[in-house]
This record gives sequence, structure tokens and C-alpha cells, in this order.
Amino acid sequence: MDFLGQESFDTQIIFGVAVALLAIGAAVVYLKTTKKSKGCLDPENFKEFKLVKRTQLSHNVAKFTFELPTSTSVLGLPIGQHISCRGKDGQGEEVIKPYTPTTLDSDVGIFELVIKMYPQGRMSHHFREMSVGDYLAVKGPKGRFRYQPGQVRAFGMLAGGSGITPMFQVARAILESPNDKTKLHLIYANVTYEDILLKEELEGLATTYPDQFKVYYVLNQPPEVWDGGVGFVSKEMIQNHLPAPGPGVQILRCGPPPMNKAMAAHLEALGYSPDMLFQF
Repeated sequence: MDFLGQESFDTQIIFGVAVALLAIGAAVVYLKTTKKSKGCLDPENFKEFKLVKRTQLSHNVAKFTFELPTSTSVLGLPIGQHISCRGKDGQGEEVIKPYTPTTLDSDVGIFELVIKMYPQGRMSHHFREMSVGDYLAVKGPKGRFRYQPGQVRAFGMLAGGSGITPMFQVARAILESPNDKTKLHLIYANVTYEDILLKEELEGLATTYPDQFKVYYVLNQPPEVWDGGVGFVSKEMIQNHLPAPGPGVQILRCGPPPMNKAMAAHLEALGYSPDMLFQF
């Protein structure tokens, strides 16, 4: 009887240890998941991220790939929001400017910025001088836009120049989500064909999701053979290529200040109410 009692006691101990180990394992997984889902950004303090790759896309546009702390880390940037980047201009003065990554949290371990570097741009100088191995100070998330899947039936998007980056981020998030059926209609304006940012990526989305994503390009100085819009974005272009005013429609716009001002006037004249409009 003593032997049987001891055997039962030993079994209880082994069982108890096994349960404890399982509990510890579950706690570790939970903590790792929680840490991952939290992301790497800090809304109050700048954190530095290492540049691991720089890809020149044109004479004044480059894609910068930054490394996150681990290969499974996520930036933690909500859809439609942006980050603040800190650097130094040509005079050595500190400058802070907002940018929208072209990557999502599904792109683990890294985040990418597509930057157009203007000749007189203060932050442009900082990015021009950056080399692989340098660090960029980043703070975020920032922004008023809050996207929830299915919150509208259709987005109309008006983008100019580097204002395409928040549109691309929103479009990717919607299109890569199997359960999100939101329609997307983009008008993207630039000066020349060479100025079109993310064209290959946009064409890829339009080809992969032809029933959900439409893009219409507008150029001030188009090439000889061109089937897009010419000049500035007009009311007629908006009428022909963006969803009409109505329930479940929202128009997003992001571009140079003169373009934003002109688009606001066009949209008001076409009957879009203030609650249908958002400017990044």
C-alpha cells in the first residue's frame, strides 16, 4: 500500500510540474505576441532604426529599407497614419518631417520609405546624405486618419507627387485583406512620366485586383504617346474617375498645397459634403 501511495504521489508531482511548464510556456508566447503586436514605435520619443538597404529608383527618388530590432518585429503603424522623421539640413539645423512607409505590419522585420529628394528640401538633404549603416530617428504613430475595414463602400483618392504614399499604404491594406471589399479609385497627378512614384507597384495592384482598384494618371508634361490625363486634375476627371457623392463614399487627398486647395474647390462644386472629405 505504501508503494502504491508513493507511486500515486510521484504521478501527481509529475503532472503538476507538466502543468506548470505548460503555463510558463503559454505566458512566454503571450508576452512575445503582446510585444510583437505593440510594435516598435514610440509616440513620445524618437527611436533610431538602422538603414540596411538603399535603392535608387530615379535621379531624385530612392527607397530606404530600415531594420527593426528582430526579424519578427513590426513597426506598429495603424493604416493611414504616418511617422515623424528627424534629421539635419544642409546648415546642420534639426528638421522634422512626416512620412508614410510603403510597408505594412505584414512586412515583418523591416519598414521602407520611398523618398523624393527635392533640391531645396531640408529633410531631402538628410536622406541624400544617408548611407547603409546610418540610423534614422523616428517617432509615431501620428495622424488623424483611422481606418476600419468596411467603414466605407468606396474610397476616391486624389494624390500628387509624393502624396501617393499614404494612398498606397491604405490601398495595400485593403486589397491584401480577403474580407475587405472596399472599392478604390485613384487619380494620381505628376509633372512628367518619370515623376510617377511606385508605378510598378500600383500597376501590380491594378492587375491583381481589377474589379476593386482603378488608377488614372494625370501629367502636366506627358510623353508623345500617352493615354492618361493631361494638365491639372479637373472637375471632369473627378466626375469620370472617382465615385460620385453619396452614402458610404469618402474622398482622400494628399499632394502639394496648391493641388489640395484646387481639389477642395472642385469637390465642393461637385457636391461632396465635408464629412465625405479627408486630407492627409
